[in-house]
Amino acid sequence: MTGETLLPYLGAVSPEDAGRKKPRRRKLSAYARAGVDLDHDEAFVDDIKDIARSTFRPEILSGIGGFAGLFKTPERYSDPVFVAATDGVGTKLKLAAQVGRFDTIGIDCVAMVVNDLIVQGAEPVVFLDYLAMSQLEKSTATEALRGVAEGCKRAGCALLGGETATMPGVYKKGEVELVGFSVGVVDRDKIVDGSTIRDGDALLGLASSGFHSNGYALVRKVLAEGLKAGKIDLFAEVEDMNTSLASALLAPTRIYVKPLLNVLREFEVHGLVHVTGGGFSGNVPRILPQGVRARIDPEAWPRPGVYPWIQKLAELPEEEMLRVFNCGIGMILAVPQEQAEDIAHRLQGLGERAYRIGEIERKGSDDEPSLALDPGYLSDREGEGYAEVPGLGGEAED
Repeated sequence: MTGETLLPYLGAVSPEDAGRKKPRRRKLSAYARAGVDLDHDEAFVDDIKDIARSTFRPEILSGIGGFAGLFKTPERYSDPVFVAATDGVGTKLKLAAQVGRFDTIGIDCVAMVVNDLIVQGAEPVVFLDYLAMSQLEKSTATEALRGVAEGCKRAGCALLGGETATMPGVYKKGEVELVGFSVGVVDRDKIVDGSTIRDGDALLGLASSGFHSNGYALVRKVLAEGLKAGKIDLFAEVEDMNTSLASALLAPTRIYVKPLLNVLREFEVHGLVHVTGGGFSGNVPRILPQGVRARIDPEAWPRPGVYPWIQKLAELPEEEMLRVFNCGIGMILAVPQEQAEDIAHRLQGLGERAYRIGEIERKGSDDEPSLALDPGYLSDREGEGYAEVPGLGGEAED
């Protein structure tokens, strides 16, 4: 493609691999003067091979040097179905560039994709990324790709390949574009699609690590106005957050893959919701079968400090908060009522903060909305056994 160089970093043959070294150029080529220095960019391929290798799984078949990555289905699957997803980090990348910190966005890139796979019951197996810049800044790109590798390790998938693009005139200097693609696998009879959700199921919510990678157009608008007015210091510690504002806003998206795979192996899970763009109203109804609705108590879990911060500065009504942001819940499980407590305790033992946030009810009519947000209703039903599951709740960690 004109004006860019694409580096498939698991598929490129480096000068060392070819048994020779390119001579140092005494002057820039015409292409380099146009903004794309092939010698500089191709040398980056070797710099990141070890980063990718550190994530490999036994199913990876291809070595470094091919044009595409090869992998086989894990042998434990008897009737495997492949599940694919793709996503990007979005305008959170602008904030990363503003702060000059790129170590967390790679984790975001992986998380937003693999969390979409696990809600189908799929184990992420491989991941590929696409990173683009106006000019390749090796330190920035390496920082971002180390984050991608860290995200892959947290999800248990292999960083099988990727592309690094130098595209002068498309991106601003110092900014990065980062998107990802992943393939997962699940046995056909283990697919989670919400079809078995039924009246009486309990809804468990898993705590998020913050905004994840959604709502940053609004976050950045609030920041810009606050910085211009001198009311915000990105690098000062905020009392309610126990860290700097920059660190709180760049906290990487939580990856729920490993604890959920553990639960799926031993418990009955009827549905899973990744709470992303569109918040509760945009995501919960997507998994519900006809005839039922989800009733959620937005007061059933604590909200970390970033949420009251944005709500106050942006003057957001509660309805919009719950539509734009995850408000502290990044994943929702619909599970049988009789298994809810055991599942919640298992998740807590695996390092998650789990809350009973609602239940599935039969609709009164077909015209009734699929989601009811009913503040305080769980506490009102304490005597009926619908209060917080013993051992759940507590203060949210920062």
